Amino acid sequence: MRGLFSLLLLLSACSDRSDVLEELPNSSIADAPREGVSETRMESRLARPVTIGEDGPRLDACGALGQVARAGAKGLAVRAAPFDDARETGRMAEGERAFICTRSLDQKWLGVVIPPPAQDEGAEPADCGLSSPVDRKQRYDGPCQSGWVASASIRLIAG
Repeated sequence: MRGLFSLLLLLSACSDRSDVLEELPNSSIADAPREGVSETRMESRLARPVTIGEDGPRLDACGALGQVARAGAKGLAVRAAPFDDARETGRMAEGERAFICTRSLDQKWLGVVIPPPAQDEGAEPADCGLSSPVDRKQRYDGPCQSGWVASASIRLIAG
């Protein structure tokens, strides 16, 4: 009887390690199709949308405004997910501004929404739909570009 119990315990401890990724509800790759997830890390074609409304329904959809600083001549890479090897979706120039909407758990990445450049000097930036509250936390699906940037290259200017 004891041997049978030990055998059952041993068999129940064995599992397919690929199932673990699919069972983690807060994993950045939890909703990704299994064929889209590599065994080592995340494929560069995967994306993680920027989330707005994290400060609640009484505050603006994105709580801060930042400006690119120390980006160099090439500018700051905007990525599809908060990882160095994620696909690059654009670049921000030195001094360019972005709404800061969320951050990665390790604080190394900021989820931003980038308004298009103002046509006239001193003009207000384009409306990206972020200046008023949203009723719940949700992915940004507005008209402006969004993505992830390295937090070390963004200086907080408002919020």
